[in-house]
Amino acid sequence: MPYLKKCPTLPEPIDCRILTAALDLFVENGYHNVSIHEVQKRAQVSIGSIYNHFGGKEGVAQALYKHILNEIDELVDAVIAAYPTPWRQCEAIIQQLFGYTETHRNIIAFAFHAKHTEFISEDPLACHSAPFTKMRQIVHQGIDNGDFVALDPWVITSSIFGGAIRMIQLRLDGVIERPLPEYTAQLLQTIRTGILHD
Repeated sequence: MPYLKKCPTLPEPIDCRILTAALDLFVENGYHNVSIHEVQKRAQVSIGSIYNHFGGKEGVAQALYKHILNEIDELVDAVIAAYPTPWRQCEAIIQQLFGYTETHRNIIAFAFHAKHTEFISEDPLACHSAPFTKMRQIVHQGIDNGDFVALDPWVITSSIFGGAIRMIQLRLDGVIERPLPEYTAQLLQTIRTGILHD
């Protein structure tokens, strides 16, 4: 099972093997270029197991989407609990996402680089999911506290996280060649200059 912080149980249960195989294949080849038979072969399970657990390829993709958003949500919750101020929370989220881009590439690629609308028809877009809603709430708190400049929350949220997400995408595409943590201090300095009150 693709986790950011937890270690998967061994041997992996069938549903976890299916999601792990699907994650790798969807990121490597794109959702539409992967057949259910390829997932079955990579996971080393029967086709029936995939249909019993998920109902088909779209069900696998939807379960994977929900699972990975839950992983990001747990990351955001842990940061909120560990850091006292909105700015420190934003810093920590960016630092962790940059680190996980290097260590858990496919999870981050699926979360920030996949075209979710290809397989998610009824669930809300990622920007309306729990972790991204919480990230906007952090920004609202920073504005309300007077820590961040009093601009539209979408502008501040985009200023804080938009550049980081774009850098993640560029790293995943191979455009940025050095590990993202090497850029963290510069990015945070740039963000801080634009949104923090002195």
